[in-house]
Amino acid sequence: MAIEIEKKYRLGKKRQGEIISKLDELGAEFRSEVFEENYLHRGGVIDERGAVLRLRKIGDTTLLTYKERVQNASDIKHRIEHETIVADVDETESIIGCLGYKLSVVYEKHRKTWHLHDVEIVLDELPFGLYMEIEGTIEAIREAEKVLQIQDLRPEPRGYPRLTVKYGMLVGDVSEARFEKTKSA
Repeated sequence: MAIEIEKKYRLGKKRQGEIISKLDELGAEFRSEVFEENYLHRGGVIDERGAVLRLRKIGDTTLLTYKERVQNASDIKHRIEHETIVADVDETESIIGCLGYKLSVVYEKHRKTWHLHDVEIVLDELPFGLYMEIEGTIEAIREAEKVLQIQDLRPEPRGYPRLTVKYGMLVGDVSEARFEKTKSA
């Protein structure tokens, strides 16, 4: 069992640019830039535990993830996380449905990832805003806040599913936040 420890912040465009410049100045290692489609399911034990069951598509790879929050007094989130690659997305969706879970949230995001010292830093663009997450130990996250000079940023306690419900749109019974597709001529 892995414990994910991270802190999330909402950013404006200017602040995002400053952080990218600071990452470059500090010699952070740029790791990747990806587009993700995230499909979250609700029902049964998932709802009882306040957990998340997610399928995440990144290109030709799909990950099945279970996350459950661990209570703590910090403004840094702690979550139990189990994750695996799945070979057949449609069959995995069928299995999830047969277990009684229903699709409830869909959101897309563009993610850029860096590694700096002992943390992973991601900058996410969703249809409703810009965000940054820092993942590592509590001490490493606090140190990263100092070197990035972001101690003034307020943490965003809500996850992307809750933010999608708030800022996305309801399509049938599913809350969605998708980027507009450009139409070809």
